[in-house]
Amino acid sequence: MTITPENTGSDNGSENTGPVHPTETSDHPTEEQAASAVADSSQATPTPGTEDKAEAAEAPAPLPVDYAEGTTTDEPSNYDAILLASFGGPEGQDDVIPFLRNVTAGRGIPDERLEEVATHYRANGGISPINQQNRDLKGALEAEVAARQLDIPIYWGNRNWNPFFTETFKEMHAAGHRRILALVTSAYNGYSSCGQYREDFSLTLDETELREEMSVVKVRQFFMDKAFIDPFKDALAAGIADVREQLEQAGKPEAQPKIVFVTHSIPSRNAEAMGPDRVIEEYGTDVYSAEHLAVARHLMASVPEAEGLEHSLTFQSRSGSPKTPWLEPDINDALEEYAEAGVAGVVVMPIGFVSDHMEVLWDLDTEAKDTAAELGLAYHRAATPGIQEKFVSGLVDVLSEYLKGANGEPVGFGEQVVPGKWSGICGPCNCTRFRKDVQRS
Repeated sequence: MTITPENTGSDNGSENTGPVHPTETSDHPTEEQAASAVADSSQATPTPGTEDKAEAAEAPAPLPVDYAEGTTTDEPSNYDAILLASFGGPEGQDDVIPFLRNVTAGRGIPDERLEEVATHYRANGGISPINQQNRDLKGALEAEVAARQLDIPIYWGNRNWNPFFTETFKEMHAAGHRRILALVTSAYNGYSSCGQYREDFSLTLDETELREEMSVVKVRQFFMDKAFIDPFKDALAAGIADVREQLEQAGKPEAQPKIVFVTHSIPSRNAEAMGPDRVIEEYGTDVYSAEHLAVARHLMASVPEAEGLEHSLTFQSRSGSPKTPWLEPDINDALEEYAEAGVAGVVVMPIGFVSDHMEVLWDLDTEAKDTAAELGLAYHRAATPGIQEKFVSGLVDVLSEYLKGANGEPVGFGEQVVPGKWSGICGPCNCTRFRKDVQRS
């Protein structure tokens, strides 16, 4: 969808209080759950390690009609700049509470409760790894763009911490840029990894009073692309080799690893509200789970070392009221079940993340790893794409679909490798189903 002067894409009379949950993860991408404190104060206190999650809001603000009806397909064009858009994170102890206030803005969460969910950041010096990862990704993208002689600058902006979207939009405008192509650091479809960023861009155009002068197009999701998949293929093969070596050293040469794919959990009702129906009918589950299952199955089928091995899809980082159903099983519960069933080792594949976010470092490298150790399981957490050359190059391929060449055609194309009809999900049939209060003309 293009957000332009004619396509307002914003309801100026409503507050943006939509639910915060991952991709996009992820995105995003994602540190989307930094607000587990959003659960009502009468609910159970969030357990340590859930600062990156949030309960869905009961009454999300309505989206404008033109957003609901907006197209998800954009013709290649002459863009002035690329915006690398992400969630943001604190970069010091003094940043932690202000950051969490931004994440939970408008929800009246007292600082005392925010402090309860700041555990991971405090333990890491108040620093989230996501900002430096995005600086590195921006630099890698700039190098690849320059190598292809694509004359377009790249900027970086965040939803919840410096540099904020408002600052970056003003910077781009001051530099003379008017048509912006936005790449979000979330591979999958979902409200907070896709639709909410569209809202953010529209609101930012209003806040900066640049709506009449700038337009923004969001790049499509890329979980099904070679860019995202190839790094995980390498990571899966490496993980299998490592766990097999661990098992051999433990005197279990005949044992085989189980492949445990993992992504950020979201409230079940949010997952069930996502469309389109064609995906639900084909996979027999919600769209969010279906996308991850498709990735998992493709990886198992395309990595020779994985032949004959068992695999599963698990979830992590749930939060909020224990009475609210979230997607399951939790990875720690699953590891206990696997150990009881005789599994000797696991390769944990964090396919819900593009880089080593706090959720990966804490939930997988700390909590899940500790659980595996207690159970006597060999354990390997596979690498995320990060700034691997295959990922960066593939992202520029995806960006190239939107850039017009001298002949008027796109200068390049991404390559879909995960089977399925995934195009157009982040748009009317997804976000408007989730936001049930959208009014149509």
